[in-house]
Amino acid sequence: MNASPRPSDAKPLAGWRVLVPRGGPWGDGVAASLRRQGATPVIAPLINFAPTNDQATLEEALSDLAAGAFDWLTLTSATTVDVLYAYRAVIPAKTRVAAVGETTAAALTAVGYRVDLVPDRDNSAAGMAEQMIALEPEPRDILTLRSEIAKPVLTRMLDEAGHRVRSVVAYRTVGVPVTDKIAEDVRSGRINAILVTSGSVAEQVHDQFPEVPPTTLIAAIGPRTAKDARRAGLPVDVIAERQTVDALIDAVARFPLPHAADEFAP
Repeated sequence: MNASPRPSDAKPLAGWRVLVPRGGPWGDGVAASLRRQGATPVIAPLINFAPTNDQATLEEALSDLAAGAFDWLTLTSATTVDVLYAYRAVIPAKTRVAAVGETTAAALTAVGYRVDLVPDRDNSAAGMAEQMIALEPEPRDILTLRSEIAKPVLTRMLDEAGHRVRSVVAYRTVGVPVTDKIAEDVRSGRINAILVTSGSVAEQVHDQFPEVPPTTLIAAIGPRTAKDARRAGLPVDVIAERQTVDALIDAVARFPLPHAADEFAP
């Protein structure tokens, strides 16, 4: 995608069809934001969570969470929020909630949970650990929920700082095959932009859409996701200045509307 940025107008994404890679309350919220900008959102969940292989441990942790056993709960992905929502997990008022990145924070608020901490600078597990360690000089009880494939960076750093950490695998990430119609719409260029919001999404975009036209904008929600996307083999055309959905949509809105390859065919 080599289009030049353009000035914004009242409906800068009028005529655009934008692929939203996750469903649920988060996907609905992104779709609403896109509609306000004039775009047509195409919600096509590319990833979902599968149950952890140790559900008993997860259920025990969530029961202890509801009982007030933890001073902090940490979440490093929006998918972890899906797990909380699916289990109807209760977070007591005394338990503070820390989220890595605005995507995770937005997913929490979309389903009615609160967020007490999002890293100010480094939206990563390490950045969140550093900020929590600075906030909590005394040992605290912390529940860290993570995916099966996540590196235990947060747990290790908090543990080394003297906190009592229980690290629990909350889910396994699995790909969700898209419909033939969406695959064809991507291949033909009728999808004008694809939002890439995580490394797992990037891998699915690469695997499920082997023929993405060069006119299709690939938009990453932040530098870390852009790095993961390039590692997965995706070209990245634009990176949001901040790790938020609004910043991602604004970044896409700076570009002129590309056209499908067969749009003007007789």
